[in-house]
Amino acid sequence: MKIIGINGSPRGPESRTRKLVQAVLNGAKSAGADVELVDVSRLQIEYCNGCHICYEQGKCINDDDFTELYENMLESDGIVLGSPNYVNSVTAQMKTMLDRITDAIHCQMFLGKYGCAVSTAGGSGADEVVAYLNRVLLSLGANTVGGVDVVVGTETDTGAMAAAEKKAYDLGVRLVQAIKNRETYPEQEKIHADMIEHMVALVAANKDRWPHQYNHWKEAGRIP
Repeated sequence: MKIIGINGSPRGPESRTRKLVQAVLNGAKSAGADVELVDVSRLQIEYCNGCHICYEQGKCINDDDFTELYENMLESDGIVLGSPNYVNSVTAQMKTMLDRITDAIHCQMFLGKYGCAVSTAGGSGADEVVAYLNRVLLSLGANTVGGVDVVVGTETDTGAMAAAEKKAYDLGVRLVQAIKNRETYPEQEKIHADMIEHMVALVAANKDRWPHQYNHWKEAGRIP
């Protein structure tokens, strides 16, 4: 079993979000998984320009570090996404990476995978970032097992980070258990079914423009 943790903070080893991602991976490792931590800020990932070449050909026109990262995600059973709250959302580094993954949403490439999210904030909004990242995972087709958010910017937050790291460790254990047991969640299954139906219809309507995605769903037996 392989689990990849993707840290969207640009602060390197000083990042508290990175510590949470690592705590999740530590919990997953203790439960028997092989784990890997990736700092997105250390990768060269170009902006998506909406050219739709990936829809047509299944690959991006940009020759950068995203290709290897994406292949790594596809090879993983579990995905941990982490980002601090930067102006009510994820960091620019994380968003740049996520914007390059729309082909995987159209093709629901993460069906059968599991994931979770973590976030930190200096004042507020960490919970909103966790919710957003888990929605991204759901949009990709993955099942989500939870998240950890923590606010660490005031004197009253003493000890909050340590408590959050413990929760993140437990979340990593839970992630592995969900993968091992192939757990299902009725509400999420409904979301996946609706997303598949929507994407199949969208791709079928654009079959002449998006041959890669059309062939993907045809080979999957979703298009006659």
